[in-house]
Amino acid sequence: MGEMTLMPSGGGVFEVVVDGDLVFSKKALGRHAEDGEVLPLVSAAISG
Repeated sequence: MGEMTLMPSGGGVFEVVVDGDLVFSKKALGRHAEDGEVLPLVSAAISG
């Protein structure tokens, strides 16, 4: 991975976007990410 940018937002929204694709959304799922849940999603999105 070459670069990562943290973009603050409001309202308790936590979303992870890789190259324009949403890979995790707390808002859409209605729950927090579980331990170890987000990294595999990011890795899968990066590897294509």
